[in-house]
Amino acid sequence: MKIPGFRPSGTWRPGHTRSLTLMAGGLAFLVYSCMYAFRKPFTAAAFDKVPGFDGDYKLWLVLAQLAGYTMSKFWGIRLISEMPPHRRAPVLTFLILLAWLSLLGFALAPPIWGLSFMLLNGVPLGLVWGLVFSYLEGRRTTELMGAMLSISFIFSSGFVKSVGSWLMIRWQISEYWMPFLTGALFIGPFLFFTYWLNRMPPPDAKDQALRSPRTPMSKVERRDFLAAFLPGITALVIGYVILSIGRDFRDNFAAELFRENGFGSVPAVFTATEIPVSLVVLASMGLLFLIRDNVKALLVNQIVVLSGLALVLAAGFLFWTGILPALGWITLTGVGFYLGYVPFNCLLFERLIAAARRPANAGFLIYVADALGYLGVVGVYLFRMFQPAGVHWTRFFLVLSMGGAVVAILVMLYSQMYFNKKLNPNSYEK
Repeated sequence: MKIPGFRPSGTWRPGHTRSLTLMAGGLAFLVYSCMYAFRKPFTAAAFDKVPGFDGDYKLWLVLAQLAGYTMSKFWGIRLISEMPPHRRAPVLTFLILLAWLSLLGFALAPPIWGLSFMLLNGVPLGLVWGLVFSYLEGRRTTELMGAMLSISFIFSSGFVKSVGSWLMIRWQISEYWMPFLTGALFIGPFLFFTYWLNRMPPPDAKDQALRSPRTPMSKVERRDFLAAFLPGITALVIGYVILSIGRDFRDNFAAELFRENGFGSVPAVFTATEIPVSLVVLASMGLLFLIRDNVKALLVNQIVVLSGLALVLAAGFLFWTGILPALGWITLTGVGFYLGYVPFNCLLFERLIAAARRPANAGFLIYVADALGYLGVVGVYLFRMFQPAGVHWTRFFLVLSMGGAVVAILVMLYSQMYFNKKLNPNSYEK
């Protein structure tokens, strides 16, 4: 197999920055897209009237998986920040096999035990993002590669749910076996793309000069980095928690939103609504690599986040007043939440570390934010679980998204002012 920029031995030739960017970004996108086949397909099913189970079984499944996912985010603060490069591929392989086998347990076990297997499924999957992004950070084209990677969790979530829905409708696969069989379609591609991603060389001298070296972090280095920027990081994390709640709620309960608004029998609607979201986010994020100055790029990232939050607020208002139809509201809300969410996962923290010029890696900050973000998601789902039966998904999400957007806009404005002062070359104190 001949790949541009590769030697026959399977290593990259020097001087192929463009080929490296496209191939590495594309491979990272494919690896993480395959991961979604082990995480999201079950959310395309309704799980109505589950024998021997009172209450909303699907919501319990989402909570169980999310609980495991959240636990792994807290573990990932240390595990990802300390992970040496040579262990990434073996750990990725182990994690995805564990997640797939847990779906087999879910298919075979009684519904009440299925919750335990869904909890187990979430634990390994929560660590995949940090390992994949570790291949991309600290490079002069990280934004472009990161944008390619990031659209995986926009497009792929809808795609794998369309695959799962197709298996149930076209092949009459049960709701319980559908997640495992969807994963079976993607296990081979995941391992293949991981193998090639692992061939990627480390950042070169020019990368390190522009973005600062990325090294495993000790406990003391993690503590010192947080202490140096605590007010600004706190504001960023609050904003990210709100974005995580809105993004995850829309993602996990898209089926319910579509059913309430007349699109329940159209499997392709999951993918159709995510394609424009993916394209807008890719175009917006990918261009940020053109900004060489790290402080300016950090501030521009925050402006992008604020723009996404403003779009969420505007789309909600137009839907509430009847000007915007439901499908347009769901799509634009997705664009807004992902415009805010994506920078945190691969771009905003990348530039913060580069501007700070301290020993660090983006995986550490991503997992600090992610751990608290998913903890917030679990809290909102528990709150939703005890809402009266008459509160529809659409109404709940409308209030949640608009109220959250207002709060997030305020904290993001504060973080922008803080980092503009803290990192400005004329006022930054070493």
